[in-house]
Amino acid sequence: MLDGLWLLAGGALLYFGAEWLVSGASGLALSLRIPQLIIGLTVVAYGTSAPEVIVGIRAALGGQGDIALGNVVGSNIANLGLILGVAVLVRPAQVSGALKARELPMLLLTALLVPLLLIDGRVGRPEAGGLVLLALGYSIWMVRSVRNGGTLEAAATDAQQAQEAAQVAGAPTARSRVRQAVVALVGLGVLLLGGDLFVDAATNLARAWGMSERVVGLTIVAIGTSLPELATSVIAAIRGHSDLAVGNVVGSNIFNVLLCLGTSALTSPIVAPLSKVGVDVAVLCGITVLGLVFLRTARRMSRPEGGVLLLCYAGFLSYLVVAGAQG
Repeated sequence: MLDGLWLLAGGALLYFGAEWLVSGASGLALSLRIPQLIIGLTVVAYGTSAPEVIVGIRAALGGQGDIALGNVVGSNIANLGLILGVAVLVRPAQVSGALKARELPMLLLTALLVPLLLIDGRVGRPEAGGLVLLALGYSIWMVRSVRNGGTLEAAATDAQQAQEAAQVAGAPTARSRVRQAVVALVGLGVLLLGGDLFVDAATNLARAWGMSERVVGLTIVAIGTSLPELATSVIAAIRGHSDLAVGNVVGSNIFNVLLCLGTSALTSPIVAPLSKVGVDVAVLCGITVLGLVFLRTARRMSRPEGGVLLLCYAGFLSYLVVAGAQG
């Protein structure tokens, strides 16, 4: 019972910490005259992925590689099946040509990287370093390509939408740079505390319920660390910016593999035989391909397609529940 309360508390801290971090960092960047383009593509993207990074590092430090890997794989499956599915059910999403040409190939590449990295049963530090460098290179390339492509307005709207989600989470509107920095630091501190509570509680619950750490990482931890993306995407869809929800999910999945898996394995190499996590990785690749089909075949992603993604996620959860005690 107590571990359940700590889990809820940790999840809440992860959510509020991420939103406060994004709010403070975005406000500080604006006050320093950093273009809103860069804020939308980097500060927001890194901020909403912060819970996955914090939890992944915390799990890796504790020798819980199953939770670190399950967090990344499970979060990406949840982003496509749960978050994108719900956002599109709320409001059908427009799919921009720029997203099809630029981000979707990268989304497929990062999904395929997961099984490739695990062929030898581990993600070592050299591979992890390569992932982090790819994340930095991808950020630079995104800024340059969007600036050249003339889609500055979309990036600015993305940053504004993230600020609105942060305000829903109670992040204060700070005008001075000192207060903005304080808000960002408080958010980071809350994130760190939430990560500790969340991983410890999830591990204890796994043992108490007879579930494997892998299953807990794929379900409870993955959903908990995806709360900022869920909040931002649903708020965007409700307010008529469902295209931002699509971009948020796609960008988050890319950063989860490159940045979150990279930093986790840099902290401590992750050992996970592909034979053990093969189904999870197959589901990740499968739902990624399905999402790509829906996003590439029309200019508008429909509610039935969102419903299919949501059903796929429900089916994956059902499989984990049935197989969880044996995992």
